[in-house]
Amino acid sequence: MDSHDYIGVRDASEHNLKHLSLKIPKRKIVLFTGISGSGKSSLVFDTIAAQSRRELHETFPSFVQHLLPRYDRPEVAALENLPVTILIDQKPVGANIRSTVGTYTDTHALLRLLYSRMGKPFVGYSDVFSFNHPKGSCPCCEGLGFVEDIDESLLLDRDKSLNEGAIRFVSFGVDTWRWKRYVYSGLFDNHKKVRDYTPQELDLLLHAPQQKVPNPPARWPKTALYEGLVPRIKRSILHQKEADHHREQIAQLVTRIPCPCCGGLRLNAEVLSCRIGGLHIAQFTALSVDGGIAFLEGLDPGPFRDLTEALLARLRTLSGIGLGYLSLDRPTTTLSGGEAARVKLAKFLGSSLSDLVYVMDEPSAGLHAYDIELVKRAVLRLKERGNTVLLVEHHRDFFDIADLVVELGPGAGEKGGEITFQGTPSELRGSETATGRVLREGAAFRRPGREPKGFLEVRAGGRHNLKGVDARFPLGCLTVVSGVAGSGKSSLVEELMRQNPDRPFTVMEQGAVGVQSRSTPATYLGFADALRDLFAARTGQSKGLFSFNSAGACGECKGKGWIETNMAFMGTVSHLCEACRGRRFSPEACAHLYRGLSIADLYDLDVDRALDFFREEEDALAAPLRQLQEVGLGYLRLNQALPTLSGGERQRLKLAACLGGRKQIYVLDEPTSGLHLQDIRALMACFEKLLDQGNALVVVEHNLDVLRAADWVVDLGPHAGDRGGEVLYQGPPEGLVACDRSVTARYL
Repeated sequence: MDSHDYIGVRDASEHNLKHLSLKIPKRKIVLFTGISGSGKSSLVFDTIAAQSRRELHETFPSFVQHLLPRYDRPEVAALENLPVTILIDQKPVGANIRSTVGTYTDTHALLRLLYSRMGKPFVGYSDVFSFNHPKGSCPCCEGLGFVEDIDESLLLDRDKSLNEGAIRFVSFGVDTWRWKRYVYSGLFDNHKKVRDYTPQELDLLLHAPQQKVPNPPARWPKTALYEGLVPRIKRSILHQKEADHHREQIAQLVTRIPCPCCGGLRLNAEVLSCRIGGLHIAQFTALSVDGGIAFLEGLDPGPFRDLTEALLARLRTLSGIGLGYLSLDRPTTTLSGGEAARVKLAKFLGSSLSDLVYVMDEPSAGLHAYDIELVKRAVLRLKERGNTVLLVEHHRDFFDIADLVVELGPGAGEKGGEITFQGTPSELRGSETATGRVLREGAAFRRPGREPKGFLEVRAGGRHNLKGVDARFPLGCLTVVSGVAGSGKSSLVEELMRQNPDRPFTVMEQGAVGVQSRSTPATYLGFADALRDLFAARTGQSKGLFSFNSAGACGECKGKGWIETNMAFMGTVSHLCEACRGRRFSPEACAHLYRGLSIADLYDLDVDRALDFFREEEDALAAPLRQLQEVGLGYLRLNQALPTLSGGERQRLKLAACLGGRKQIYVLDEPTSGLHLQDIRALMACFEKLLDQGNALVVVEHNLDVLRAADWVVDLGPHAGDRGGEVLYQGPPEGLVACDRSVTARYL
């Protein structure tokens, strides 16, 4: 292999990597696999991608570097022949309510340019056609497309007086300072029920603008102004940072309605007067991607052919990876995980750049088997253009397109970090590695299924794209909701919870557990609290002394375990705290021993060893350790920072917190995302424990192994968006195979 035909990694020791060295061929698809926590992300993301981006950023002027993300220098002796790296990760495409499919993919920018050149009448240049620009946005809703209003019927309890707490909003409770602005105003009879107010009194309470109080009582502040509840909440809460603190209460009181000025189109009347082929820009963005393609292909672009062809290329890319049903005005906040992943990918497929390294994190995550075929074709296109593609992936189907597979292991955490296999996919299937063994084994339908303990029902569900569907969900069973991305799976589960409000649902979403640097497995499951109680009881000291977030913290690192030094535009350098050697606790805290070990010694144990140590102790100590062991996380150190856990480890950590609790209906959103095939089996074992305890599970999932192991399947489709939203099948999974309209059935 020519020295420039590979990326050389020499002596990588980031996180749990055991001084790895390897050569990665360029212009190939290289797949990295291994069980969760084996070191894949440490090698691909935290070493190769991080160093590439770090070195690229160092080529920019220092004032530009201040504005760019910072990457710590990875623990690696050398990286050779490293190209520029493009990272396509699983992070959300943006929670900004102003972000749409069109704006995120930059398609909207081309469309605005087209309307500013080709549209009639001329109303201005491209910025004017943006709902995020002051000259283009609707003046009533400022480009949001909706206005928020307070539901006054929910704001007041009309059977109570002000003294009794008639104002329902949390920050206006009895004896709060905001409550006093009404009770001390002298404007109301504070003992009078709100239902007995005259129309004038009610209007004064709810809608009065800011004004001085005539003849104010002694308790009224001299400079204070009186203001009605509705304008006060809008001014001082809804439009201020305080809204974040009261999000749940606000959601109960505030309703969103389409903007009465623009009808939800976001733009002002002048901009909407400009048309191409009879459509203004908001009408175009409301078309599906496929509809937009058909519209542009029917136009005579004249001198603007290059512009329309560039716009068509973007739209055809979206259509080519199965997103032709999306509209450009679709908010990115409403996309499913699979849709978001493909929208990200679409941004890069139209690029003519080559000799880049595309690093992709679980491109199968959130995707149906049908959608995976489309993504595989897209990955092959990146390779055909002369790029290198590094995939961190577990899905069976992606092994077929890999030129080289690198497996890390053999275990997780400290037991991983080694290369256990390097070769072709066919050689992997014949190997005795964790992946090789699972790939050789098939998956069968569960026989027999569990007997339902009753059913929950959805009647005429119409949320989002659902077409008035009926569905049944058995209690005491594992139900999998399947279907292509965008077919209505999440909408159906939302309807299930909405129509059964008295049932004990516990929702476990894809989001990570608390990933603050101070969070550990011990703190997450409450073991840390029980351990502090134990040491405090045995030593007579305060509980705070045995917390690294309180009085027991190391004086140098303040309980973090490491010291950060800001190097300005060169980033932040982190190094182990020399005072505590990364153990977080002060010498005073470590001076107290329990059965020969200090609090820091116990935190340094992994779960398995800690359980052996505490096996005879009370349940508050042993129970959380057993829960971690049962979900296959016995190798984690109790003191391990949660940000260092893989996605699969975090998913199982959330499940561990559920074991042994009261009977629930657990709702899980794609729980296999980020999990190795072997980890999926461990996850299924966790499901069995929850079912044995009398719980029910409703799982939105694409993984066919999970689907085969279900007791009940509700399959939606037949396609996505407007072409989906129907319940095609419900019943035992083996019966789905005979459903001709189901895309899932073809792959099952």
